[in-house]
Amino acid sequence: MERRHFLRSLAATGTAAGATATAGCAGVLGDSGDDGTILGPPEQNRGEPVHPIHGDEMPEFTVPDPIAGEEISTTQFEGERAFLWTSFYTNCPDGVCPALILRLRRAQEVAADPTGTNPKYPILPSWIREIIGPGPYSDEVAFLPTTFDPERDTTEALREYAAQQGVDLDAGNWHFLRPESYERAQELHDEHFGLKIEKTDGEQYENLEYAFPHYGLILLVNKRGIVERAYPRGPATDIERLVDDVQRVVTA
Repeated sequence: MERRHFLRSLAATGTAAGATATAGCAGVLGDSGDDGTILGPPEQNRGEPVHPIHGDEMPEFTVPDPIAGEEISTTQFEGERAFLWTSFYTNCPDGVCPALILRLRRAQEVAADPTGTNPKYPILPSWIREIIGPGPYSDEVAFLPTTFDPERDTTEALREYAAQQGVDLDAGNWHFLRPESYERAQELHDEHFGLKIEKTDGEQYENLEYAFPHYGLILLVNKRGIVERAYPRGPATDIERLVDDVQRVVTA
């Protein structure tokens, strides 16, 4: 879906998300809205860049998962799984991308053990356990971090990064997506999310030929393929709030 669809949605709904407010803090669980969402609209402005927000359809695209050896499409989850999407690169030198992956990884952990009874994971607050009930929901959610640096983010690099970040690749719900080329990564991020991906000089960092500017966008998409939350300040998004949003959307 191209950006003109987002602009038409903006004119039609008047709802918004942007970098001037904390994403995901104003939603409440309720009946599905007219736009196909579960969470209520957040109090936000769309801002720049123009990316999908609450009530928009998630853009359709297909990108290889080199670790699983398969093509992953955003449309394949409709009717079956909600998902979290973000973009990153493994050579990130300043902690922004690890902070994004941490939030997805934490949501993956809680999906596997929502009651916090597994000693591998911290105990969740009682009020969260009362909302979500006892059962895991790993098979109802997916995680789709997409690299915009496919030249360096090889299959082996992504495997190593998963181990470093504590990602559970065996859960069957995590897909590191790797566009076929740097140019394809640029096209995908610009066309679907309004994100301009450009290499910058990495000489200020040790042993880094080039780096990238960061946007830090995380999207939460429901089982209908509709965006429930856009977190434009993803690395600073409260982890507990994001996990709660995911739980509400998946278990509604």
